[in-house]
Amino acid sequence: MEKKVFERTKGLTEILMRYCPGCGHGVVHRLVGEVMEELGITNRTIGIAPVGCSVFADEYFNCDMIQPAHGRGPAVATGIKRVRPDCIVFSYQGDGDLASIGMAETIHAAARGERITIIFVNNAIYGMTGGQMAPTTLLGMKSTTTPFGRDPRVAGYPIKVCELLATLEAPAYLARVSVHKPANVLKAKKAIKKAFQVQMNDQGFSLVEILSQCPTDWFVTPLQGIDFVEKMMIPFFPLGEYKTIEGKKETVKPEPKKVLETV
Repeated sequence: MEKKVFERTKGLTEILMRYCPGCGHGVVHRLVGEVMEELGITNRTIGIAPVGCSVFADEYFNCDMIQPAHGRGPAVATGIKRVRPDCIVFSYQGDGDLASIGMAETIHAAARGERITIIFVNNAIYGMTGGQMAPTTLLGMKSTTTPFGRDPRVAGYPIKVCELLATLEAPAYLARVSVHKPANVLKAKKAIKKAFQVQMNDQGFSLVEILSQCPTDWFVTPLQGIDFVEKMMIPFFPLGEYKTIEGKKETVKPEPKKVLETV
């Protein structure tokens, strides 16, 4: 008698993905789909598809999806969550969508402690538009707009999103993981599940940053892409939990002020 040990998650549709060979987006999609299915929230989840390599995410996730303007994922997610607090809302974003054109939306959603979850895929490059420098491109890293390598005197330094948001009071859960090795994929799934559980428990804003390979725009093979994440990205973007609900300080709510009567 045959025993089934693995099957496609019902959190994803059966449409074939169109990502490049060696790209990490497909793995991340699967993890989000599995988490939605395991938590039993697929039917009440609303996802925000980004503009970028994963612009077709609305075709792949088996839940309601919305496609907003470039970078406006956190703002749209905020509106949906406030109108439908019973729904689980996540915004799936790349480093350009989140940390460049969408940086203001990201920071202010986190500062307000919006009850949303952001899945942030960091591959240190603009993938869909041809491999230009991104806010997370490493120093010395070549791209179509930095052919001699990123120079901090010209382009500044890479933005560390988790470290940046960790300085805010409101976020409940911030973590950085990767999907370049099987052991790391398992850790990434745990972080994604924890982020969704934080939202399910109405505990605040949650974000999981995922370091991902982009062999096509790094001009390397898939195996070399894995090596690049290990040796170049992780030393600069350390993995780990940057903020947890257990370590979050309790915010003292101010007493409402009495309105002064005018004569």
